Amino acid sequence: MGCILKGGGGLYSRLVVGGVLLAAGSGSRMGHRPKGLLELGGVPLIRRTLIALSGAGLDELVVVLGEHAEHLEPAVQDFPVTLVRNPSPQDGQVSSLRLGLAALSPKIDAVMVALADQPLLGAQDLNDLIGAYKKRPEGTQVVVPTVDGLPGNPVLFSAEVKEAVLAGDARLGCKQWQAAHPEAVYAWTTANKRYRQDVDSPEDIAQLAAQTGHQLRWPPAWQGVTP
Repeated sequence: MGCILKGGGGLYSRLVVGGVLLAAGSGSRMGHRPKGLLELGGVPLIRRTLIALSGAGLDELVVVLGEHAEHLEPAVQDFPVTLVRNPSPQDGQVSSLRLGLAALSPKIDAVMVALADQPLLGAQDLNDLIGAYKKRPEGTQVVVPTVDGLPGNPVLFSAEVKEAVLAGDARLGCKQWQAAHPEAVYAWTTANKRYRQDVDSPEDIAQLAAQTGHQLRWPPAWQGVTP
């Protein structure tokens, strides 16, 4: 596919990074509404995330949809990405991750796994994560942004980890691989709280507004749905 956006170049140009954007959940805590369609400044979160990933210069990107695919596809169809539908999203996030990893080309050096419900992440945040990966301690293969001792997202890991996950059974995802190989995980300490800010419930939306002043809103078609 080639780079989504080459403008970032420079420091990161020699690392071929593929991205997997997970957006297959049912949004059960949001009244079964697609979280990716929540809007910040009139832009759906799933589009904001794609803009950030593109701005970070990822070489290819796979978007995994599931429960609300028919509603989310129009928001992403004009991006140069590979769309994958999870036919069984009820099997959990690991099933979506594995589908996304399998859809990436073999040319990549590393994989960034992102979520569609982190409203404030921008291209610079993702470039900082890539920079931390390039400078990770020798012997580590997974970089997890860690804020106040707690893990955040996105997570970035080597192509070797990708292949190991795909070679394992259907229950093996990145978290399970990390648990089995703690010595290979680099908890990259950062004060950037955006890596920890996501929205899973109406309470999270209210908390985000209280803490940052950023107000998320549902598009008109979903405003009448009771959480």
